[in-house]
Amino acid sequence: MSDIFSDAIGAVTAQLSGLWPQPEVSPQLVNGKLRPCPPTPNCVSSESSDLIHRIDPLPFSGSPEEAMARLKKVITEKGGTVQHEEQWYIWSTFTVPVIGFIDDVEFRLSPEERVIHVRSSSRLGFSDLGVNRARVEELRKAY
Repeated sequence: MSDIFSDAIGAVTAQLSGLWPQPEVSPQLVNGKLRPCPPTPNCVSSESSDLIHRIDPLPFSGSPEEAMARLKKVITEKGGTVQHEEQWYIWSTFTVPVIGFIDDVEFRLSPEERVIHVRSSSRLGFSDLGVNRARVEELRKAY
């Protein structure tokens, strides 16, 4: 019975996610860093200095290549889709179940710092009720 329920939620989410706009510009690094968060509280970033948006990066051990491979695996296991990747950078998307909102989640691996910086942001709205922060913490635990 849970498969039927999951399939139904997935179908509704897929239909609704097509209603939300695509980003005007594909997420990307800006001067080698993750983009700054907008002033709204629906974004978190490990490269932000203000308390509203700040979240810790993900530390990694092993080689940077192994860290990126593990990160991609965690993204897909947690329901994300890798949209674009280049050396030390991944842009992924996550769809909020039922509502269908699409959130952009970006990662920038810093070999020197031995961390993976992260930015998770809603495309629409003002508040995300903590969804992006919770997602990053869930990814951190899985990683």
